[in-house]
Amino acid sequence: MASEAEKTAAKPAAALDFERPLPHNLDAERSVLAAMLREPGECVDEVVEMLGESAGGMFYSHQHREVFEAIIDLKRSNMGVDLLTAAQRLSERGTLEKIGGEVFLAELYGTIATTANLESWCGILRKFYVLRRMIAVCSESVMSCYDADRNPDEIIEKVEKSVFDVRFATEKSQVVDLKSGLTQEFQHILDIANGKEKIGIQTGYPRLDALTGGLKPGEMFVLAARPSIGKTSMALNIIRNVAAGPEKARVLFFSLEMSAAQIFRRLLCTEADVTEANIRDHKFQNTDVPKLTRAVSSLRSASIWVDPTPALSIGAVQARARRLKNSHGIDIVVIDYLTLMNSGGRAESRQNEVAEISRGIKQMAKDLDIPVLVLAQLNREFEKNADPNALPKLSHLRESGAIEQDADVVAFLHRDRAGTRDLTPEQERQGTPAKLIVEKNRNGQTGIMDLTFYPSRMLFGVASRYHGDDAPPEAAV
Repeated sequence: MASEAEKTAAKPAAALDFERPLPHNLDAERSVLAAMLREPGECVDEVVEMLGESAGGMFYSHQHREVFEAIIDLKRSNMGVDLLTAAQRLSERGTLEKIGGEVFLAELYGTIATTANLESWCGILRKFYVLRRMIAVCSESVMSCYDADRNPDEIIEKVEKSVFDVRFATEKSQVVDLKSGLTQEFQHILDIANGKEKIGIQTGYPRLDALTGGLKPGEMFVLAARPSIGKTSMALNIIRNVAAGPEKARVLFFSLEMSAAQIFRRLLCTEADVTEANIRDHKFQNTDVPKLTRAVSSLRSASIWVDPTPALSIGAVQARARRLKNSHGIDIVVIDYLTLMNSGGRAESRQNEVAEISRGIKQMAKDLDIPVLVLAQLNREFEKNADPNALPKLSHLRESGAIEQDADVVAFLHRDRAGTRDLTPEQERQGTPAKLIVEKNRNGQTGIMDLTFYPSRMLFGVASRYHGDDAPPEAAV
């Protein structure tokens, strides 16, 4: 027998009621226009700030829309706004008689006795405008679902983006005057100086945090390296530090190359100081189980979500990140890695596609107001370099200069890959040298951080703090 869900899904969707008027409030529309006509010096600017110059669409009535656009037109032309000039401008636009002539304007003018409630009236206009936009988005979405040739994932991504656009399309202006801005920033600086507030999420690597201020909201942080250098391991070390350490940050990790099980196993083994190869080769030691048990307890409180979907489009990443931001309040997004993503098939070339992906990542960081740590590869020119000690540069970022342009921070992970082959147990214990090179930092300093890489544990530690048996299993605490 069919389940209730299957029965419900089998029923035809209810027809949209196109006969029913769309949500609106004509009294609020008239009140806003009356305020603009009665006290244009203050009210026109206030309405523009709250609704925007191109907010004619927020008026349901075409008559009100025409009056609003005429008033804005007068304001742009630096002309005075009153009943006479408004009527003249409407006449020039050929719409005066269509709205009801001077009589309609006079009636509009007498709608209100005071402009004290202007902000509330604008709020009502925004509310009903959002409802009408949502009806339009949902109607278009329903019609898209009837197209059998459309990809369902593509429809879902478009719907989520449209809903997100509606949510933020009517936000009030965020312009801040210098006087209030200085006061707020001064207090912000004092809070940072007194340890009450942090600039960004601390990565657990003190030198990196000193250079960059941590992973800051709205910033795109690119971590790049050659293949098999340890980009994923470094990212997982940072994820462990920010999620299981003092920060208790909530992390969404897009793993386009490894499965969720592989990611969790890597985190567990690194935390437990257990070699993953020993598990694979059935060389378990008696001390490993208690260490793994403690690692499970340590990591269990961490808030980490892993999305292992391969070949994601930038639209899908944005949509899923928005969803987790709204539902779980994620603090940071990590993407492993950029060149495994696609733009959704719209770009003319791979270089343009990578540029579109890069812009999309930066836009996501700004829209969600969280840091995005994205991994990237270096191009083949650096691979061809015969000198193993040569350090990577910004020009070595693979496939597009847009990554360098969009990123707020670019750091290169560098080590001698050949130097980790055929290590003795003692060399494994001591680790091999590595460097993290902050090559670009839009809002801070550049510099180099010395690291020690422990291949068996896939761990990057702070070199100056690790000496033989004193090396802890944590990356940098």
